Amino acid sequence: MSFSDSGSSSYGGDYKNFRQITRERLLCEMLRPERNGSSKLTWKVLVMDKFTVKIMSSACKMSEITQEGISLVEVITKHRQPMTAMEVIYFIQPTEENVTAFLSDMTGKSPLYKKAFVFFSSPVSRSLVNLIKKDMRAMKRIGGLKEMNLEYISMDIQGFVTNNENALEELFCDDENHQRADACLNVVAKRIATVLASLKEYPFVRYRGAKALDATTMTTYRELIPAKLAASVWNCLARYKQTIEDFPQTETCELLILDRSIDQIAPLIHEWTYDAMCHDLLNMEGNKYTHEVPSKTGETPEKKEVLLDEEDAIWVELRDAHIADASERLHEKMTNFVSKNKAAQLKHSSKDFGDLSSKDLQKMVHALPQYSEQIDKLSLHVEIARTINRTIMEQGLRDLGQLEQDLVFGDAGRKDVIKFLSTNHIISHESKLRLIMIVAAIYPKKFEGEKGRKMMELAKLSGDDVVAVNNMRLLGPVHTECKKSTTGSFPLKFDVLKTKRAARRDRVGETQTWQLSRFYPIVEELVEKLSKGHLPKQDYPCMNEPKPTFYSGSLSPSASPVLPHSRRTPTWARRHLSDDGYFSDSVLGRASSGFKRKGQRIFVFIVGGATRSELRVCHKLTEKLDREVILGSSSFLDPQTFLTKMKKLNEEEEISLDDIVI
Repeated sequence: MSFSDSGSSSYGGDYKNFRQITRERLLCEMLRPERNGSSKLTWKVLVMDKFTVKIMSSACKMSEITQEGISLVEVITKHRQPMTAMEVIYFIQPTEENVTAFLSDMTGKSPLYKKAFVFFSSPVSRSLVNLIKKDMRAMKRIGGLKEMNLEYISMDIQGFVTNNENALEELFCDDENHQRADACLNVVAKRIATVLASLKEYPFVRYRGAKALDATTMTTYRELIPAKLAASVWNCLARYKQTIEDFPQTETCELLILDRSIDQIAPLIHEWTYDAMCHDLLNMEGNKYTHEVPSKTGETPEKKEVLLDEEDAIWVELRDAHIADASERLHEKMTNFVSKNKAAQLKHSSKDFGDLSSKDLQKMVHALPQYSEQIDKLSLHVEIARTINRTIMEQGLRDLGQLEQDLVFGDAGRKDVIKFLSTNHIISHESKLRLIMIVAAIYPKKFEGEKGRKMMELAKLSGDDVVAVNNMRLLGPVHTECKKSTTGSFPLKFDVLKTKRAARRDRVGETQTWQLSRFYPIVEELVEKLSKGHLPKQDYPCMNEPKPTFYSGSLSPSASPVLPHSRRTPTWARRHLSDDGYFSDSVLGRASSGFKRKGQRIFVFIVGGATRSELRVCHKLTEKLDREVILGSSSFLDPQTFLTKMKKLNEEEEISLDDIVI
């Protein structure tokens, strides 16, 4: 018996997106039984650990898992009843704890299962291989062992996380002991490599280089994070080239490794797209939204949980739209639905059921299932948009949003912030903190000392808030440019020029259809430069420098020049209305039908957390550049999570007397 590699299944000739490939590997390569010419399913048990449960649930539905012959899903750490007549599939991380539990299941006088097929999520160490080989009782009951090399959670058709929720704290704290940070980077690197292994991609590995102020300045550990991560990923890929069958031996794509310090403003600023607003202003848990629906008994409203994901066609269409645009489109959809769906027409007409003809009744019965399903979905999103717009008004977010964007683009300064805080009394405490942190990022030197302290006092920040503001320094300085404006058209004195700092420049050739859509994350600019071959080599070195001819084949006509923003969602992400006023099925199917690969993939990984705005620009650039842009991160950050992390960034771990060795 030998460990087989993670050779990819045959996915056919059609191009599949990132999430589809992940799903098919799990279902076809791991779960699909060998029927040996028989049409009868052999039912099996599926055992996973806590992390692989997340991997599986992010890519596959329970119904799909059942269709592949899985009758029961169990967690390896929990007590399980013996099922000695059934075979079992283990999908687990290669840890000593998991391997020990697996061997315990399959040994003894009464093993839990008849035969085991074990799939490890990442490469197995030699010590664990030897541990398994030594247990001859378990070996007799093992039907197969395989390294799947699939250890990431797909968050979106173009987004994944490595599930390292504490990466920001572990990497950017002031702790001089870097063992914990090194361990974190090694885990992240291993999981990034499994993404590339799953997609059979071998990248040019670029990373953000460290910037020393001068020859006498020492480079800090934090400045070396992208370089260290790039080196670890490179080592993992070198192993895959040797061990995985059909793994590319030459470069097929590009990988850009960054960290959260690349853009400190993106996690703080109010982003005005539907997706970002939902995660910012609503109490969501991941993609789960809880809302109230009328009770069937007519009593107290019931709470209902819904998922805002790719299975929801309206969400796919509107998630990257400006909230004003999303609200308009929802109104149009509701009007169109009522006008075209027969059940809706009859419900809103003045006719009594007794006055309906048999033909009308037949049309109504035919339209009822679609009416019930679609009116629920439409009503949900109308309610969400209404809640968001009400919150915007109640918290004065329009004026705040304008100030935030003016600050970022150098059209406002500290005095404007002081005036705003002195006169505006309806914005929330959290919004004040976010505003102050943006100022601290743009004006780090001027924010030190008395001036910064007075501004924080004006905002009435708490002690924890002040810690969060001060911890912005750990993410390093934001690159800014001087922006000068005059008090008149022709000043008589040169010293009346007012200098402000700009953290962004307006995009040349781009127009904003909607107010407050001026802001863009730095990632957008970097990916466009990368695609054109214009990314500065001294700032973004490459582990395996490409030949000059590499870019000539990857450029498309749409890569240059910069095109204007479109206020409409790409057609591949949109579901169309039928004549009856309801949407067609198979969101991912429709997406893939229009999602054709026209260039090499671009992977962007941000260690320390990524934002919704950064995922949005990956959707946008995929269409614009004709290249699938995939965003990865250690975790996804909403503003509240980022604030919590910044407050705890330098917090010392609690210890007990038991930790002290005497």
